Amino acid sequence: MKFEYVGFRPVISQFGVSFKQGKDDKYIYLPYAYEILESVKGDFTSNKKHSMSVKIDSSNIDKLFKEVEAIIPTLEKDINEKLDNYKKHIENKYNEIESRDHLNSIDKSIYLSNLDAMKDYRINRAKNKIFYYFAIYAIAELIKENKIKKLNLPFSEQFWHVLKTLQGVLSSQKVNANIVTEESNNGFVLSFTTNLS
Repeated sequence: MKFEYVGFRPVISQFGVSFKQGKDDKYIYLPYAYEILESVKGDFTSNKKHSMSVKIDSSNIDKLFKEVEAIIPTLEKDINEKLDNYKKHIENKYNEIESRDHLNSIDKSIYLSNLDAMKDYRINRAKNKIFYYFAIYAIAELIKENKIKKLNLPFSEQFWHVLKTLQGVLSSQKVNANIVTEESNNGFVLSFTTNLS
């Protein structure tokens, strides 16, 4: 399965297409998820070092896919099922636009054309997001399986974002997790702790 960076979340209307800053594609977090998965899958008692500059390239994302697929053997099928549901959601949006009484026929036509123009963009962006959440669920399973109590990572906005998502997933599974920033000899680190025992 191929993944590629798409971009910010589109805001689509009869007036055109714009992009919501701050709502970037989950693709940018996949290499960070890979680093976290690597740190929790094996000998988690050793002191592993993590790169401060994680490379965003397809090889890490391909590796992440293979690692997550080893944990969730139906991964590709599951992603495709969720994508099919998302495509139905897009079709429903077309129907909803068609039935809007407050839009005249020209506005409806423009709106639908804008949706058409962004359809592949939205589907690819959704595919990245779906895979991102499967990766997070796989990491959560490894943390629970290995009863990991603490994980230290270099401070970065991207690691923080992934850890916040992971914290939410673990919380939904009745595992408390906290993220704190700590000072170390080399600057700041993110300390991720759980209540697992």
